[in-house]
Amino acid sequence: MAADDTSRLVYSTDKNVPRKEQPVKQVFQASILPGQQQVYVRLERKGRGGKTVSVIDGLTLSSQERERLLKQLKAALGTGGTIKDNALEIQGDHRDRIIELLRKMGYRPKRSGA
Repeated sequence: MAADDTSRLVYSTDKNVPRKEQPVKQVFQASILPGQQQVYVRLERKGRGGKTVSVIDGLTLSSQERERLLKQLKAALGTGGTIKDNALEIQGDHRDRIIELLRKMGYRPKRSGA
C-alpha cells in the first residue's frame, strides 16, 4: 500500500486509515476602543530583588497593538519594559507620567494600590 504524499502514516495493516485533521486555531481578540477600557496602573516590588516596576493591567489589545503601546511608552519615558501575562511592565516608578500619557491616548487609566 502506497501512502499519500500528505500522509504521515508510517505503517499500517489496515487499508483505510482515516487522517486526523488538526483543527485550525484562530485567535481573534477584538480590540475595544481605548475610551471603553478601564486600565489599572500599579507599582510592584515583590520578586524583583528590590527593583521597582510600574505595571499596566486591564488592556484589551492584540499582541501587536500591545507591543506598539509598550514601545511608545518606553520611548516617552526613556526606560525599559516588557510584556508579562498580558500586562505591560515599565522599569521604575513612572505611575503618574504613565497615567498622563494613557489619558492623552484616550484610555481611562486608574491608579491602583498605595
